[in-house]
This record gives sequence, structure tokens and C-alpha cells, in this order.
Amino acid sequence: MEGKNENMPHKLTFENRTSGTITGVRDVTSFDEKEIILLTTQGKLKLKGEQMHVKRLDLKQGEVEVEGKLEEVVYQSGNSLKKEEPLLKRMFR
Repeated sequence: MEGKNENMPHKLTFENRTSGTITGVRDVTSFDEKEIILLTTQGKLKLKGEQMHVKRLDLKQGEVEVEGKLEEVVYQSGNSLKKEEPLLKRMFR
């Protein structure tokens, strides 16, 4: 599956900060009412807000539709796709 959407273009489209479509999605890492974390062809994408919901998920096509009150969009580079270290481990290096 990953090879199929590996070169898919990534696009983020939102209407009135309440509903949107994201393409180029490889996986949904986690989601709750305050945050949705996606792995995209352009790196990790965090969508933060209130009453966030995954409305439609099609990993075969690499598309996700979300809705809720969007407050923040954060991208992390492809290098940060590695599993993040626990906070305590980073503090005591």
C-alpha cells in the first residue's frame, strides 16, 4: 500500500476552518477530538482544534476528510517520522 501512494501529490484544502480534505496520506497515526496526526508524503501532519473527527478515510487513494474547528496545522519534516522519544529520556541525556 505504501508504494502505491508514495509519489502521490500532497494537498491540504479546508473550507471555513471546519471541514477539509487531505491527499497524499499514508496513514493515520492517531486521532481524538483535539488532535489528528497523519503521515503524509510530505512528512507528519498534526491538525489541532476542537471536536475534530475523521469523516472519511481511504488509504488506498491516500485521502482523508476531516471536520471540526481547526485551530492549528503543524508539519514536521520527513526526518521526524521516526518514533518520538519519551520526554523523560530527552530531558536526561
